[in-house]
Amino acid sequence: MIERSISRTFLIVTISALTLLKSSILLAQNTPTTADDSTVTYPATYFEQYEPFSVSDMLDRIPGINMARTIGSQTNGSSGSTSGPGSSQGSDRRGLGLGGDQVMINGRRITGKENEGNSQLSRIPANQVERIEIIRGTSGDLDVRGGNQVINIVLTKSESRSSVAYEISTDQFHDGEVKPGARISLSGQQGAFDYLLSAETSTLWEYRKGFETSILADGSSNDMINRGQTTDQQPLTLSTNLGYQFSNNDLVHFNAQINQSDAPVDERRRITTFLDSPPSVNLQFDDIGSESDFWETGGDYEHTFANGNRWKSLFIINRKEADRLRERFDVDNNSSKDLYLENFNRYQERILRSSYSINLSQTQDFGFGIERAQTILNSNLKLGLPTATGDVSAEFGGLTPITNSNATVEEIRLEGFAIHNWQINNRMSLESTLIVEQSEIKQSGDISKKRDFDFVRPKLDYRFDITPSLQFRATVEKDVAQLSFNDFTTNVNSGDDDQNAVAGNPDLRQEQSWRYDLNLEYRFNNDNGVLNTNLFYHDLEDVIDKIDVSTTTSIISANGNLGNGKRFGGSIDASLRLGMFDLPQLLVTSRVDVEDSNVTDPFLGIERRIIRQGRGSYRYGFRHDLTHFNLNYGIDVSGSFEGGSRVHDIDKIEDYNSDDFLVVFVEMQGWGDLTYRFEATNIHESVRCRIRTRYINGTIGTGTLSEIENSCSQAGEQYGIKIRGTF
Repeated sequence: MIERSISRTFLIVTISALTLLKSSILLAQNTPTTADDSTVTYPATYFEQYEPFSVSDMLDRIPGINMARTIGSQTNGSSGSTSGPGSSQGSDRRGLGLGGDQVMINGRRITGKENEGNSQLSRIPANQVERIEIIRGTSGDLDVRGGNQVINIVLTKSESRSSVAYEISTDQFHDGEVKPGARISLSGQQGAFDYLLSAETSTLWEYRKGFETSILADGSSNDMINRGQTTDQQPLTLSTNLGYQFSNNDLVHFNAQINQSDAPVDERRRITTFLDSPPSVNLQFDDIGSESDFWETGGDYEHTFANGNRWKSLFIINRKEADRLRERFDVDNNSSKDLYLENFNRYQERILRSSYSINLSQTQDFGFGIERAQTILNSNLKLGLPTATGDVSAEFGGLTPITNSNATVEEIRLEGFAIHNWQINNRMSLESTLIVEQSEIKQSGDISKKRDFDFVRPKLDYRFDITPSLQFRATVEKDVAQLSFNDFTTNVNSGDDDQNAVAGNPDLRQEQSWRYDLNLEYRFNNDNGVLNTNLFYHDLEDVIDKIDVSTTTSIISANGNLGNGKRFGGSIDASLRLGMFDLPQLLVTSRVDVEDSNVTDPFLGIERRIIRQGRGSYRYGFRHDLTHFNLNYGIDVSGSFEGGSRVHDIDKIEDYNSDDFLVVFVEMQGWGDLTYRFEATNIHESVRCRIRTRYINGTIGTGTLSEIENSCSQAGEQYGIKIRGTF
């Protein structure tokens, strides 16, 4: 499977690249322009032939756009993830920082973490866009740093404009369930006031069926489990982005988002035990209630002085509450309850940031500022089990209290930063960043502890436009990961029926890394495509993974710091038009990531890959626009190379593999000037598998083999219809 996947991907890249070398002159209508600062601009007229519905649809037609939209995968080496250890990407990044979402609206970042620019792309109608800029250089005027490329969506300006975009959808799942969805957004401008209001709901219904077989150490069959799990999730999101320009020099913006996403789950298991003679069958039922609420608000004020210097201040406040209750019942024993597990988390973040930018000369800019962030986690876990003699409690579902853990973790972080941007000449630029950080982490509840941390984080970003089409980029950066406060306290393990909860570790330290990245990007003439290569090497310190925190009575593990490690690899991106075959509207995309990593295993004493960081990933697909039929269709395939995605825990080793994931779509403009889209997801029923090897009477290094579990599941195919329109 690995060899076939690699061959398919590289075949697409090779054929498409050779094709484009001979066809770069065939597509020249409404082509984008490249400025001296290497910014590529796509005017609104470029997209007229496609009749796009939203900004997201417009971006889908730009070759190489995935290199800007998935920049986190090029900077953290985690196979397509946009966050991960030490990353400046993703909503779970450390504070607000200079990185983050690589999308700006009208030259500014949206002041939010969940409610960032990338989340606005499907909400802004295409008829509100004047142009789209792919910024490949660095500049002191940018609100976002740290990415290879930045997308800037420039909206049309007028005294009065407004547009309403809406979408209704229906999805049918493999179990026959049919679920609706809807989205509506209002955007526009009235004088100096601009606005975007949106509401959306979509179904995340899932019926996952699977099986698990268990073999004992002597090769005999232990048991077999047949599962059926239903998740009924229909999140609702309300968001707003408001802006007002008091004068040419003064701007203020306000953003807010509310999300409600309950996800009740019921799971039924049929357990056949082969150790009994004859084999016995036991039925279990899990009733899992999951409630989640999130809100975020943010705002910023910017003033530009007469000399061109800028002062900007912003704030972000957010809170997420998640309450999960799992109750397990033994159906064959009068549906008696044998597990009560409740876990509540409240996560809050408050950020204040102020910066000042100075134009030193025509070729140099300097900026400095300060950021203060407060992060708080309140956590509670209750575990109740049936016992022969223990007292029962209504707060523990009528079972005997086993664990009642409470914890509050708070971090106060103060960060000072300075940025120098130097345009060395018309082809080279160098951006230098220095961040000095001080933080205090306090924990109270079951454990009382306070620790202080200091970090110095430099970064160099060098860019060289070898030609207008060929750009070389190199970065060196010291990064610090944001800790998951859930690792400090006792928490839920939802992936192992035999382990109800996992231990916390109040001594956990931030993972640090020195990151070295090299990029080479070639853009074909006349918008025929983009080729990009990336090499990275990350030198890691205090790698976070499972460590031994056993007591005299039990063998247990928790997330902790292993020591030093390494992560390295590379990627090849291709986004190419097949003009040689007279198919300039056929856009082929592909990406291959290969990577490796190593760290010393604390249980076996061997060098191995970092937890869940496998051998790499790939994706490929195409989009074909038949503009004379007002029709487009395409396929997207994604997957990971088998082997290497492994978890070493104190008493078990887990290997993960999964099939390719496939999406097929057809879209057309039709009756009522509406857009009709049919989408088929996972039509070949991608299977996700795990092999778990368990040990007893010790760790995986000192114990004896107990059993091997082979578990696979699949969520089946999904078919959807979406109808979109604007007025």
